[in-house]
Amino acid sequence: MAHALELARRGLYSTDPNPRVGCVLVRDGAIVGEGWHQRAGGPHAEVHALHQAGASARGATAYVTLEPCCHHGLTPPCSEALISAGVVRVVVAMEDPNPLVSGKGLQSMRAAGMEVLSGVLAAQAEQLNIGFVRRMHHGLPWVRCKLAMSLDGRTAMASGESRWITGAAARADVQRLRARSSAILTGVDTVLADDPSLTVRLEQLADPRQPLRVVLDSHLRMPPTARMLDLPGRTLILTGSHDAQRAAMLTRPRVRVLTLPVAGSRLDLAAVLRCLGEQGMNEVHVEAGPTLSGALLQAGLLDELVVYVAPHLMGDAARGLFVLPGMQRMEQRIGLKISDIRAVGDDWRITATVA
Repeated sequence: MAHALELARRGLYSTDPNPRVGCVLVRDGAIVGEGWHQRAGGPHAEVHALHQAGASARGATAYVTLEPCCHHGLTPPCSEALISAGVVRVVVAMEDPNPLVSGKGLQSMRAAGMEVLSGVLAAQAEQLNIGFVRRMHHGLPWVRCKLAMSLDGRTAMASGESRWITGAAARADVQRLRARSSAILTGVDTVLADDPSLTVRLEQLADPRQPLRVVLDSHLRMPPTARMLDLPGRTLILTGSHDAQRAAMLTRPRVRVLTLPVAGSRLDLAAVLRCLGEQGMNEVHVEAGPTLSGALLQAGLLDELVVYVAPHLMGDAARGLFVLPGMQRMEQRIGLKISDIRAVGDDWRITATVA
């Protein structure tokens, strides 16, 4: 199963909105076939493994990181493929949280006389597909916020200058975070200040999948000349404005403007995430300024923080990591659980979930 999980990780950047899945077929103590889900719309992991195994699949055990599907989607049911190939035993890491499957695949294989075991390395399998699991259970994406700061917790000089806080290795690491995400979310203030591209640029991916770029723009201040509007991939501008003329100026073949509810003077952030969940977004990667990042954090809508810490000091006049108004007492602190700390080049990367 550990090997099947390693295979599943090969689809980290390409299977969205589908889950990452690996499969290993073993017969008489030897691997006879293996595969992983390589791209949404393509054959599933079990199909690749069965194709490699051929006739050797008969009498084999299949180790699969996610319950084999039992419904007709873009591809035929994998549970039926395993049954037809003569696989006699199936070991599954976790049940599929998709209501269309959710135990039905296991049930169909048991009904066919196969031995079925579930729950092997389940926690690792769920972590690999944490956004897919969240969306299936709650209709919301997993929200990961990337931040870069100096050792004294500053993200930009008082003048606004912020390039570059971290080194080249950390910036390359951020590209990998972008590449695994369904969407990259920012605020219009970041667009106005930096005119970012928010694209994936990974040397190991010749033609990377470009996540949906999402800009929160309550009053449609987005300039029609913004660089991202004409780059490969799609851009979604979420606004509270009903200015059709202004929206038309921003619209392109791959650019959509959508009006959502507002809360006070800004977009309803919970409605934003519900909207992204409805559009099949599993993991949302946030690259925004301290105001939007702080608002998401205070609203309880951030699940994970990835903070790159650079070995320098920027002074007390520089800008902080979050804008968190109203926090005055220790009891108002926002708790975090650090899951990983490691060096990335000359910088340190701290990964933490919000308690």
